[in-house]
Amino acid sequence: MDNAPTQSGPPTKPTGRSGAGNAFDRYFEITARGSTVSRELRGGLATFFTMAYIVVLNPLILGSAVDGDGARLAIPALAAATALVAGVMTILMGVVGRFPLALAAGLGVNALVAFEIAPQMTWADAMGLVVIEGVIIAVLVLTGLRTAVFRAVPTQLKTAIGVGIGLFLTIIGLVDAGFVRRIPDAANTTVPVGLGVGGKLVTWPALVFVLGLLVTLVLVVRRVRGAILIGILASTVLAIVVEAIAKVGPSVVDGQPNPAGWSLNVPALPERVVDTPDLSLLGHFDLLGSWQRAGVLVAILFVFTLLITDFFDTMGTMVAVGQEGGLLDEQKMPPRTREILLVDSIAAAAGGAASTSSNTSYIESAAGVAEGARTGAANLVTGGLFLLAMFLAPLVVVVPFEAASVALVIVGFLMMTAVRTIDWADYEIAIPAFLTIVLMPFTYSISNGIGAGVISYVVVKVARGKAREVHPLLYGVAALFVLYFLRGPIETVLF
Repeated sequence: MDNAPTQSGPPTKPTGRSGAGNAFDRYFEITARGSTVSRELRGGLATFFTMAYIVVLNPLILGSAVDGDGARLAIPALAAATALVAGVMTILMGVVGRFPLALAAGLGVNALVAFEIAPQMTWADAMGLVVIEGVIIAVLVLTGLRTAVFRAVPTQLKTAIGVGIGLFLTIIGLVDAGFVRRIPDAANTTVPVGLGVGGKLVTWPALVFVLGLLVTLVLVVRRVRGAILIGILASTVLAIVVEAIAKVGPSVVDGQPNPAGWSLNVPALPERVVDTPDLSLLGHFDLLGSWQRAGVLVAILFVFTLLITDFFDTMGTMVAVGQEGGLLDEQKMPPRTREILLVDSIAAAAGGAASTSSNTSYIESAAGVAEGARTGAANLVTGGLFLLAMFLAPLVVVVPFEAASVALVIVGFLMMTAVRTIDWADYEIAIPAFLTIVLMPFTYSISNGIGAGVISYVVVKVARGKAREVHPLLYGVAALFVLYFLRGPIETVLF
């Protein structure tokens, strides 16, 4: 997640030394970092409520896609696994990294897995690639190469990747909510998509989405903690009421399309609220299947794309959260940096092993820091709440896409705000950044945007006689993307 945290200044030293002598305090350095147990508790609660929406949103994103065999992942099982991995990894970050940084399934990466990788193979194959990505990142951390690769990509191009993913999530949200639809006879018009049905918003689900979006926007503007989660819940309640009165039904009835229907789930009160978590997706991954199903080149490109989309967020998030809490050293790095990055890498692999997509650090952790969290003790609270959320999986199937898509649009906006840090007057970076940003939503592909940005950056620099300014690793990355874009002609020649 890339929304900017609210600056709260350096931590305020507590007036007393409550707990300074016990092992818990010493291990987490609560007093040493100018915090108290009550502040850590409050911070852990704030972090959970600002990112708990992922337990709803991640299953809906992954559950809406089909793999190469036409299979879907069960949404209740996805919800339980999402909460489990988020809880365990967040607690692990607290205990090992001792840093107030929570983790969960990464938005953007899950869209890549759902809409680009899985359709070319099975779900097990796709999650196997996520596991491989996590292992590679862990190796890069242990060898020190992660920092080297991080420095190879220009900072502003990394920013453009985040912005492009934000726009990609936004268009997914708008389409899934039915606010934007493909025009049936697009081949005979100059416009491929349009507003609602026939250019009009005439359906009840569209009304739910619009009202939910407006309410959530107001909450975000007023900086209400948990605004996204509140927006999803409020939209869902409205959807349940609308369905109970209007009997809208699903978008497909007896195999026939129903343009006025709900996109995924028909909102209705569940038979039960609490249930035993369905953990059937744990361990459902295949490390080698994708290489045979999609081909070695495609598999390598997908692993690289996962790396590039998941790789840089943690570095920026870690520094941003540390700066929010006054926890950075003279080199602008937080304490126990290696441990933080290692846990984040393990979380990426764990997400694949549990079929929830790569898990990563969340910038929403800054909300907890703003509430006083300064140590990993806050993670014990956040992680514990995620584990409790496993037992509420039946509630997930109540949420229609029209309600969940509100979050996608808001998150897209938050990720878009980083565009201001790009120097648009410098064409050498502005052009690659532009291509990166626009090609993600316009081609419905994250990897296309990243590839276009990297290749154009290298070409522009070489054309300007500044080849030496390009990191050697970036030439290799660009070459790999050239092969990726030419894989059609290459496959034609080879096969």
